[in-house]
Amino acid sequence: MKILVMLLAPATLLAQNATLSGLVRDATQSAIPEASLTVTQVETGTERSVKSSTAGMYALPALIPGHYKITVEAKGFQVKTVENVELQPEQNARLDFTLDGAAAEIHGRVIDAHGGEALEGIQIQLAGTPYRVTSDASGRFHIGGIPPGDYVFNVSTVGYHMEKHAVHLDAGSSTDFSVILTPDTLRQTQTVDEKADPFDTARGDSPDVVTLAGTDAKNLGSVLADDPLRAVQGLPGVTSDRDFEARFSLRGAGFDRIGLYLDGILLHEPFHLAAAGNQDGSVTAFNPDLVEEMDLHKSAWPVRFEDRTVGILDVETRDGSRNNTLFRGTASLTDAGFMAEGPLGPRRKAKGSWVVAVRKSYLQYLLNRLSTSSIPTFDMEDVQARLAYDFTPKNTVTFSLLESYSHLDQSNRLDRLSVNGILKSAYHYTLTNLSWRYSPTPKVLFVNRAAWMREKHDDINPAQLPLGGGFYGEWVGDSTVTWTWSNQAPFEAGISIRRLRDRSYSNSYQTASSTPFNIDHADGTALQTGGYVQQSWAGWSGRLRLTAGARWDNHSIDHVSVVSPQASASLGITRTTRLQLGWSDTAQFPEISVFRSVFGNTALLPERSVHSVAALEQRLGPRTRLRAELYQRTDRDLPSQPFFDPRILNGAIFIPPSNPLYYNSLRGHSRGAEIFLQRSTANRLTGWISYAYGHTVMHEGITGLQYPSDYDQRHTVNAYGGLRIRPTVNLSLRVTYGSGFPIPGFFARLPSGYYVLAPELNQLRIPAYQRTDLRINKSWMHDKWKFTLYGEIINLTRHSNYFFQNANYNFQTGQASPNLSNGFPLLPSVGVMVEW
Repeated sequence: MKILVMLLAPATLLAQNATLSGLVRDATQSAIPEASLTVTQVETGTERSVKSSTAGMYALPALIPGHYKITVEAKGFQVKTVENVELQPEQNARLDFTLDGAAAEIHGRVIDAHGGEALEGIQIQLAGTPYRVTSDASGRFHIGGIPPGDYVFNVSTVGYHMEKHAVHLDAGSSTDFSVILTPDTLRQTQTVDEKADPFDTARGDSPDVVTLAGTDAKNLGSVLADDPLRAVQGLPGVTSDRDFEARFSLRGAGFDRIGLYLDGILLHEPFHLAAAGNQDGSVTAFNPDLVEEMDLHKSAWPVRFEDRTVGILDVETRDGSRNNTLFRGTASLTDAGFMAEGPLGPRRKAKGSWVVAVRKSYLQYLLNRLSTSSIPTFDMEDVQARLAYDFTPKNTVTFSLLESYSHLDQSNRLDRLSVNGILKSAYHYTLTNLSWRYSPTPKVLFVNRAAWMREKHDDINPAQLPLGGGFYGEWVGDSTVTWTWSNQAPFEAGISIRRLRDRSYSNSYQTASSTPFNIDHADGTALQTGGYVQQSWAGWSGRLRLTAGARWDNHSIDHVSVVSPQASASLGITRTTRLQLGWSDTAQFPEISVFRSVFGNTALLPERSVHSVAALEQRLGPRTRLRAELYQRTDRDLPSQPFFDPRILNGAIFIPPSNPLYYNSLRGHSRGAEIFLQRSTANRLTGWISYAYGHTVMHEGITGLQYPSDYDQRHTVNAYGGLRIRPTVNLSLRVTYGSGFPIPGFFARLPSGYYVLAPELNQLRIPAYQRTDLRINKSWMHDKWKFTLYGEIINLTRHSNYFFQNANYNFQTGQASPNLSNGFPLLPSVGVMVEW
């Protein structure tokens, strides 16, 4: 009996099973042979497969009743899947399939236009469809199973321009794309600026230079101000304790000894200023979204740079897009901006480009509506434009214009202003630059520039009387030639002519109705000429690089000519270790406002500085380096007013004379060491952490005083990190620490806390500066436009930072009052950008 049951059981179960059969056809109802059908029982995960016959028929008998997922595949056709097919016991089910034409696929690679690095985590999408993927660690992506048709192919991520491409996909086609993404701050392009070394500059002839560009420059510029020079303040070795200032100091010296170049032109005061000539606040006049790259040369820079003795910040602006017409609108808590750019001529054959950017602050409108506010109102506006055109493949002409205005109004603080306080101030800056690049052969390049700049400023007091004003104008013409007579030995030479015009005055009043006392005035013109030659050479497969050059400069006021030599060497000790050495002797002439001042004279000499630097750099990978350097700068013949400040002299209070004259009586030295770890990449974590120790000592030849310089900061830490945590989210953090600058002046502090005059200069220090800023950028990508939200918290740790503003004195008692102002409190800020 038991045997009989065992024999009957399989037959009973088989009789309860279901059968599935049908026909596989194409869109024309023709049979599809050899089509693969796979059925998967949902309850058990059991799979069975079968192929269709030459007539397109298939049959799947003995299927256990239940729910099934059925997948049909055939070569040259799209995969078809049917979910939740229910089969009942003893059911003979029929299910026919009609397969659409062959599926298409898209694959390719995403790379960064600035350096050629593969980009990971980039979003790739077919607009209006659910097809969306992200690129892998090698920048590669693949989208399969796409129905034939016309699509718009969008590639985007936070911090980069959005790329859009129209594509037609045929049945069964496989299309390969090489997608080039450009950072938001750079010109959108379809070509890659290949850089074998992410830390090398384009010329490779400077032994001590740090480069800032792209997303890092944008993140460091801050949401509140969006200022390129504030981004530079975060670089290794740079010092600043003034949150309201774009200007900075370097290795114990102020910004007046640092040369700011824009597209090859040495600028004078390219800022929005709260008041001309002071350090109360400034914003860089040129637009950060037009900055291509910034190189900070900290020592022994090449001789093509003139008339500065501490450092060079070389800024290059970008052309407009030659591929598409693009628009961008921005807004923050303080200002709004608009930018447009596009090609000149047909898109695919454009011979040039244009770009226009405007900014306008509106903080003053908000403050004016706060009737109880005693905060001064400061507004600014600027417009910047650039045209580039290739008349021939060998001739390119570029014209740029920068026009900026800034205004300070303290009418809401009228009751707090003295007769010599600034009620209103206006500053107007203009720069035009016309350049012509001509390359008659691949080995020869001529660059000619003609530029004009103008600065106008006016200050009035509460009685509407003039406190100060002036005009500065400059015509510049220069020509350079680069001759690569050997592939490893470029030769450079250049000449420059600068015609300078400066007129300025400053007044002081006893009462609101009194006749002004003219504190100072200057009026003069000058012609400054110069030239240079430089020879570079590379050998030993690029492991050894040598550069030597010299420049000659002359000033028409003091009729002094100076020669400034420079030399540098770079040796690859191993494939990952490099030694760099540099030496230079630099010169800087006094300003006309010093030459022609009532306190100056035309016999003043140019100041000189001798730089020496030695650096050892160890590569920890293709995009990571550890660099340590030692530097020394020796200064001489610096213009000084040794009797400008009150002090205790020979036990008595010294009151400065009404005419504290300028002398070339100041000399000194700056010595220090810097070490930093840097990673430069478009993927994952990028940034640096640096520590700098410096000591700058000055010696005044007339008074015999020796003291730390006004910008002597012994310990400085700058750290920055940026991370794209998702395709649409970027997080960055900036940390700055400085042990504190001296309080400039002859001050001593009593145990009671009061300040008095002292016989020694710069002996007290401002408390340590510490600031941590956190920023997050979030983008939303749409088919035709991109929206980015910027959020930032300044001074996250709520540290109280101070900077020196001015001082008051009681010449009867010797009591002094150095005034220290506060920097930013904890300050949140937001901004938005729309690009289409």
